Amino acid sequence: MIFVMATAIGVAACGAEDEKKADAGAAKDPKPVVEMKTSMGSFKVELNREKSPITVDNFLKYVEKKHYDGTIFHRVMSTFMIQGGGFEKGDPPTEKETMEPIKNEAKSNGLKNTQYTIAMARTNAPHSATSQFFINVVDNSRSLDAGGVSPDGYAVFGKVIEGTDVVDKIKAVEIGTKRLNSRHRGQIIPGPHQNVPVKHVVIESVRLAESKPAAEKKPDAEKKPDAE
Repeated sequence: MIFVMATAIGVAACGAEDEKKADAGAAKDPKPVVEMKTSMGSFKVELNREKSPITVDNFLKYVEKKHYDGTIFHRVMSTFMIQGGGFEKGDPPTEKETMEPIKNEAKSNGLKNTQYTIAMARTNAPHSATSQFFINVVDNSRSLDAGGVSPDGYAVFGKVIEGTDVVDKIKAVEIGTKRLNSRHRGQIIPGPHQNVPVKHVVIESVRLAESKPAAEKKPDAEKKPDAE
């Protein structure tokens, strides 16, 4: 096992239902952008619905439900990735309930786990991803792409297009071993977790933003980019 990105929650039935979700997403914005506001600043993520329709639509459902509001980045590794979207802030943080797991699109979408891409966290079971995601802070394509060290791979579904400096700040926070309350089959299971930020890095909100990439915008002469 290379690593386990989320707690075990079972595998959903994939197939016809997932295909319906993909078809429904085809007529929508192919590259929606979300703004993620955190306690350490904001950054924008461009999602790739063209290549990862099931994953993007699943992520946006959680956004619509405001599932991510008040959650934390609960796993931070400065030479690997930052992971969040599952645990509510608290003492100790507790894992939130989720929708059903989705099909892993890592083998079919052709997207690589390069620096600043966003991908789905999961257990050893390939089709177990729900709400948790991670942002690659280095190029992890060799270890996380399908067909390599990890045969099934971890599904990339977008990339950070604005505010990478905020991602870099988050990856550098002090970490330690702390207790988290995980969920398994409806039960709360407390236990120690490594690489947890000593001080909560809170995801305050995730909302749809304008889809036009920052590089195409006319800069404001009186403002510096990524000022947060």
